[in-house]
Amino acid sequence: MSDVNTAMVEKYRNNFLKEVANNVEEGEWVRMCMQCGVCSGSCPLGPHWDHPPQELFMMIRANKREEVLTSNSMWMCTSCYNCMVRCPRELPITHIMHGLAHYAKRLGIAPKEQPTNKFSQMFWNNLTKTGRVNELKLGLALYFMNGFSEGIKMSMKMRSIGQGMALTGRMAPMEIFGGHGVKDQKGFHAMLKKAEELEAARVGEHV
Repeated sequence: MSDVNTAMVEKYRNNFLKEVANNVEEGEWVRMCMQCGVCSGSCPLGPHWDHPPQELFMMIRANKREEVLTSNSMWMCTSCYNCMVRCPRELPITHIMHGLAHYAKRLGIAPKEQPTNKFSQMFWNNLTKTGRVNELKLGLALYFMNGFSEGIKMSMKMRSIGQGMALTGRMAPMEIFGGHGVKDQKGFHAMLKKAEELEAARVGEHV
């Protein structure tokens, strides 16, 4: 258990709802859920979640901290916004899902082998190098993240898409050697560093 997670457990012992409200994007809205189930019925991936949205909100209110933060539920959200459009109380459900995922990752207890978690980290690492996504490197990393043989199979399966991207210049050979980036990379990295400092300060306020 990380030091941050331990501190959070001690501070919010027996009050996970308050912890979510203070640390998760739009988390204060969880208390407004009336358990109608419209969000779960609207979700295209609902049957594949550990817990559908309204069940997850009920678990937060029931203080099931570890079960919520280690589940795959929030990592399954595709941001289709069906739940937000149909929620009778207009809860920002999609934002809460992403907020819970971010919070679990920040605490170091997100499911490491969850594909969405792995891909989000790969995407972030790729983007932050130059300020622009290197599609070729990201695609190759994605194909081979489950092993060499699986990577070869996926590459062959997706070769027509790769050829189309190459023809439009999105997978040019130069991408292997760094590719395109923002003009002011120094300023870009300074901005990221400042954002990290602000986030650390915000987290410190709640620990």
